[in-house]
Amino acid sequence: MSTARNDLALFSPSGIVAKATPVRKAARRLKALGFDVRVDESALLKQQRFAGDDDSRLAALHRIAAEGPAVALATRGGYGLSRILDRIDWKALQRSVEQGTAWVGYSDVTALQLGAMAHGAAGPAQPGEGVRAGFWAGPMACEDFGSADSDLGGDDVTQETFVEAMSGELEAVGFRTEAGFDGLELSGRLWGGNLAVVQAMLGTPHFPKVRGGILFLEDVNEHPYRLERALLQLLQAGVLAQQKAVVLGSFTAYRKSPLDRGYNLKTMVAYLRSVCPVPVLTGLPFGHVPVKVCLPVGRKASLMVQGRDAFVFW
Repeated sequence: MSTARNDLALFSPSGIVAKATPVRKAARRLKALGFDVRVDESALLKQQRFAGDDDSRLAALHRIAAEGPAVALATRGGYGLSRILDRIDWKALQRSVEQGTAWVGYSDVTALQLGAMAHGAAGPAQPGEGVRAGFWAGPMACEDFGSADSDLGGDDVTQETFVEAMSGELEAVGFRTEAGFDGLELSGRLWGGNLAVVQAMLGTPHFPKVRGGILFLEDVNEHPYRLERALLQLLQAGVLAQQKAVVLGSFTAYRKSPLDRGYNLKTMVAYLRSVCPVPVLTGLPFGHVPVKVCLPVGRKASLMVQGRDAFVFW
């Protein structure tokens, strides 16, 4: 097991990495940020739309867990983790967290994060101050550190926040939300991620049973009516009512329809608020967007709103 706090491994648990260039650029950028970077031996494998076959991606997960780097950072999301959830050695991932590994990603990596919560592998809900280890919803290598659109490889705020989180120094994030929530103050276990993945895991043994939590959600390429349908499934299944709040991040890259006739993301959120018995906040800087925060999945956190300024701290 590596004991260096800056040891970072790049691995591909889900979709294919079409080109190696973003991974190489991400490795260079992460090294410039102070990390000792290595790329897992199977990170660039290709099999159909996946980063190698199921056995290869499963082996990579278990290999990273056994090696125990300070940070295990996914190259990208896509799709693939659902295929191997039933075969993951959750005890091995639990041991890696106990030994200090922080697993980081978002999008399809939501499946790994929620599975870890469901199987008791995500680490303690209150690990104490300065603890990096656990599961983090945060950036990934290709888009956030290896972007061709930026000389720095990605958004500088995103990268600075990541460095702060991986040093154990990040204790809170803030954002602007809509009016109407001034004075809101509550605490609960922070969890969530990609809405489509959360919905797909409902009813499986890998879906965590969280009561009194703070559920955060994001998605991409999903029209507002599809988002509404997924959210209503969570509502009708009793998941939303069991939370203290729902916090919505970014929902991007969907295509409008001539049949919408005024129906859009804003009206979808308004309808959700009309039927959901808990507060639904918007504005969280998280999702398939350049600027994103890091959120410790499974930890107890507090949400506080002053005017339109919202804060999540742990």
